[in-house]
Amino acid sequence: MKQYKFILFNFLICISIISCNKKNNIKITGTIYKQGITTYQYGTHVIKNYALRSNSIDLDLYIDSVITVVGKKIDGYPVERGPEYIEVKKIK
Repeated sequence: MKQYKFILFNFLICISIISCNKKNNIKITGTIYKQGITTYQYGTHVIKNYALRSNSIDLDLYIDSVITVVGKKIDGYPVERGPEYIEVKKIK
């Protein structure tokens, strides 16, 4: 019985971690543009009211295209009345 409780507890922890990770994902559909000069000075690209960056995807390949980006909000943003800051993980 003790081992059953341990397994159940670990299972519930794993499920909650997976759920939390999915909640942090954000999908944004729109036209992507190169970031210009801004007052908030973060991000390399923008889509709608979001600043974007990606360490794994060359966002320049999608400039002026309507796409859906999937990513996570970066902690500590927005600043200086700027937009939310998103780390792009996937393009759809």
